[in-house]
Amino acid sequence: MRLRSIAALLHLLPVAAVTVLALQPVKATLPPRPAPPEPLRATLAIAPLDDALTFARSMDSSGTSTLAVRRYQDGTVSGVDLAPLMQPGEDAIALYNRLGYDAVAAFIAAGDKDLSRDAATLTVPVELRSVHSAVATNYPEHADEAKVEDGPFLFAKVAQPTGPRTPVPAIKGLLDYEVELCLVTLTPLATAGGAKGGLILCNDITDRAALLRGADVSDITSGKGFTDGKSGRGFLPVGDLLVIPRDLKTFVKPLELNLSVNGQARQKTRVTQWIWDLDRLLLETERRKDAVWTWREGQARLPVSAQGVIPDRTLILAGTPAGTVFKGPGPSSFVRGTLDWVAGFGKHSLVQAIIERTITDDRATNAYLQPGDVVTIRVDRMGTLENRVEVQDAP
Repeated sequence: MRLRSIAALLHLLPVAAVTVLALQPVKATLPPRPAPPEPLRATLAIAPLDDALTFARSMDSSGTSTLAVRRYQDGTVSGVDLAPLMQPGEDAIALYNRLGYDAVAAFIAAGDKDLSRDAATLTVPVELRSVHSAVATNYPEHADEAKVEDGPFLFAKVAQPTGPRTPVPAIKGLLDYEVELCLVTLTPLATAGGAKGGLILCNDITDRAALLRGADVSDITSGKGFTDGKSGRGFLPVGDLLVIPRDLKTFVKPLELNLSVNGQARQKTRVTQWIWDLDRLLLETERRKDAVWTWREGQARLPVSAQGVIPDRTLILAGTPAGTVFKGPGPSSFVRGTLDWVAGFGKHSLVQAIIERTITDDRATNAYLQPGDVVTIRVDRMGTLENRVEVQDAP
């Protein structure tokens, strides 16, 4: 009897040790937050005309102008003014659809005088829709850090794209960043025909608290909760350039995603380290055309018809690499959440208790985006974003 008692105590010691550790105060996991940087004065490589057409749209006191960009130097964008070529109401997509690649390229090549604009005046380069197809855990290292084993998987993102310098709204949840490359459909696109169109950068802004509370942990690949956590006003800032490659697959190969917060590098990965490429993302979008997600503003579906056609001016978000703030629930949150559940006499489910503990612990680290933080994305041949987190009035 004494030996059994000793053995039982030995088994309980590790549990007690874990419990004691779990009850220790949560400490910040990141170094002290640096001061926000000075405004970005970026210099970027711009693709030659043989490789891609690069468009920007500027808005200032003199009005709106669309440029075919030939140079991006020290925060100044220079290129050919497309006004003489454009019809009333056209943007770069409409112009391209009307004239085609070669005619637009010839006009740009013949331009002998460039127009210059401060990059701070650049806005969303073209008109875009508000419902998009997005993919989760499409980069292996991000799947590992998020502790998701069954991806990738798709979800609908409902957000009107905002400009590359537009502030991101501060929230009460857990505000996270995600640098992504997006395919832009220029015309209605049949998913079976392969990826065609333009490219733009985006920041897939995410409220991790809303996502965690809405997710189905027994079937994470259902995408449940992701529309809630990733949709809303200001949750989709896009880059300052629209790029239309002559050969999409060749153009994408050398691109490297880069994101920093207050000047500290957070994400850096070659685009093609993805699991599903753009062709596969289109096919998966068609396969999930019947999926419906309920979120705080109603119901959402992927932007694809019963015939497998995606509307023009839709974004296909291709996923984010490792380096987000979110790292998935850790052992401490599981233990502390279980203790919370016991202390609450099972008022809520054990899963809910662990999720709420994860949110509480993550908030205590102060690692998520805070008012005043500046998120910067910079990719050669693709453009920049620089978005400050700000407290905003309710709409």
